[in-house]
Amino acid sequence: MIDNDTHKRQSVDWKLIGVYLLLVVIGWLNIYAATHTSDPGSLLDFSGRAGKQFVWILTAFSLAGLILYVIPPRLWEGLCIPFYLFVLGLLVLVIFVSSDVKGSHSWFDLGPIRFQPAEVSKISTSLLLSWLVSQQNFKITRFKDFLLACLVIGIPMLVIVAESETGSALVYAGFIFVLYREGLSGWWLGLIGLVIVLFVSTLTLGAYWSTLILIGVLVLCNAFMAPKDFWKRLFTGGGLVLAMAFLPALLNWLCSLVTGHIEWMAARIWVPQPHETGTYFWSFLLKMKPLYVLLGCGFAAIPVLLYKAYRHKDTFLALSVVAFVAGVLLVFSTDYIFQNVLQDHQRSRIEVLLGMKEDLAGAGYNVNQSKIAIGSGGLLGKGFLQGTQTTFGFVPEQSTDFIFCTVGEEWGFAGCLTVILLYVFLIARLILDAERCRGHFTRTYGYCVAACIFMHLFINVGMTVGLMPVIGIPLPLLSYGGSSLWAFTILIFIFLALYRDEKKYF
Repeated sequence: MIDNDTHKRQSVDWKLIGVYLLLVVIGWLNIYAATHTSDPGSLLDFSGRAGKQFVWILTAFSLAGLILYVIPPRLWEGLCIPFYLFVLGLLVLVIFVSSDVKGSHSWFDLGPIRFQPAEVSKISTSLLLSWLVSQQNFKITRFKDFLLACLVIGIPMLVIVAESETGSALVYAGFIFVLYREGLSGWWLGLIGLVIVLFVSTLTLGAYWSTLILIGVLVLCNAFMAPKDFWKRLFTGGGLVLAMAFLPALLNWLCSLVTGHIEWMAARIWVPQPHETGTYFWSFLLKMKPLYVLLGCGFAAIPVLLYKAYRHKDTFLALSVVAFVAGVLLVFSTDYIFQNVLQDHQRSRIEVLLGMKEDLAGAGYNVNQSKIAIGSGGLLGKGFLQGTQTTFGFVPEQSTDFIFCTVGEEWGFAGCLTVILLYVFLIARLILDAERCRGHFTRTYGYCVAACIFMHLFINVGMTVGLMPVIGIPLPLLSYGGSSLWAFTILIFIFLALYRDEKKYF
């Protein structure tokens, strides 16, 4: 017969804890590598960042033990509402009492340490969202419930944006995957992707091509939604989109033809008068832009499409019309958002990322040096403490936001792949354990933890290799900092405690 203590030990996911410990140790070693000088000191030199991180690691382990074995697991579910409100209050308060740190007002200065409530807000939001979703009468497909879930996610997200912490706010977009698991339509994921594509394409290609992409996506979606008329809708709508793709070239040719005609008239010393046939038409044609033609055709088709949607009771077609209007508004507001809403450093980083400008000495410096460091590591890296980019501090913030490039330079492609696979295992294990849970609250919370870690991993690694803008976000468990390490430790071990509490009865 298995005693109670043995059963409790078996109900803990030690594989998950093992990966957590491995990532923490890898982070500690790379923080030391990123901050040591050409004359290395001790890993436990408490005047350096590696020594300070060691203290944070010990305190994080203490927190993990308290959460796993001392604090009643169900206390988190019972206190999720006051905890959420308390953290939300801290998020608002920090805007007014904190000092400016690189344009951000998001840190409390508590003597020798600094505390960032945005890190804790991921925990409070995950707990409250899990509690809300686990209510018996909650249905994500019901608009009222969907709106409540959006408010739980959106309120702290907007406050963090007000702190100028865009990176931390962007993590909240990952909760859409949690809602998808709970029954949210996959079309919402597609909608978010379309918004991103329209924003980027408007900046890089222009409003005309962005609008044409919008129309093309809507045509394709409507074709898939009508399997019986798939080929008819695809060829009809696709043909119109293809024809519109040649419109700019056609108008340029016509304008060239008209310009040549007028020059020929001028050579004959003949000036066309307003009353002469075709004069107004040619003048209008010269000024006409392809975008106006495309929008004119699109809005002229709206009444026809709405009538068709009403006649055939095609709700998706009607929603497509609404999506077209909203998409056009987004296209025309992109320039205003880019120029007036985003801050100068955010705008510069996006321009560098999208290739709109090259600034290797300014906004693009960090990413360029990071790519040099990762690329110089080759397959197996230069070896521990042998990285030149790392040793001589060419990459700013290398122990925090750019810790991944230290892994790339000193441990090479093999080291980067190993770290990424450890994260993949961590996320997969969280999802697997969550699916094994019978309690709705625990399962949803497990997905919340996995979503937060995934978003941090995706954004941070993408940032260091130049696939995402530099927005200042730590790599979970690896980057230097007590707030981040504590937050992810608490986030993970609350789930482990809830999981253990369920498993000890089965």
